[in-house]
Amino acid sequence: MFQLDIRSRLPIYEQLVEKFKELIISEVLKTDEQLPSVRALSNEITINPNTIQKAYRELERQGYIYSIPGKGSFVAPMMPNENAEKINKLKEELIKILSEAMYLGMKKEEIMRIVSEVDDMIRGGKKHD
Repeated sequence: MFQLDIRSRLPIYEQLVEKFKELIISEVLKTDEQLPSVRALSNEITINPNTIQKAYRELERQGYIYSIPGKGSFVAPMMPNENAEKINKLKEELIKILSEAMYLGMKKEEIMRIVSEVDDMIRGGKKHD
């Protein structure tokens, strides 16, 4: 389920957060689907349970999952209205990144191809390498 890079500069919990976000965004994990328990995931990927708990807390803080005491953690439904502020922040970041990419020589067609690949991936199409 997860391939973590222990040599990465990115902390393990952040790698977990990114992997879970990827699975949620690409709808591999569906709304209201239960995530593995901290203990089960810890045993499966041999990572300290505290690290997994930290990743789950961060995912919950970001609105990707919710927890029910005694039941576990679940994938949160997408709430477009609640995400407006986050979307605006992402748009600002995207403008900065695209401006830099184009300044460095990336062509509009290449950017559009990447956008199409991401759209295919998110909408259940085939993954591109």
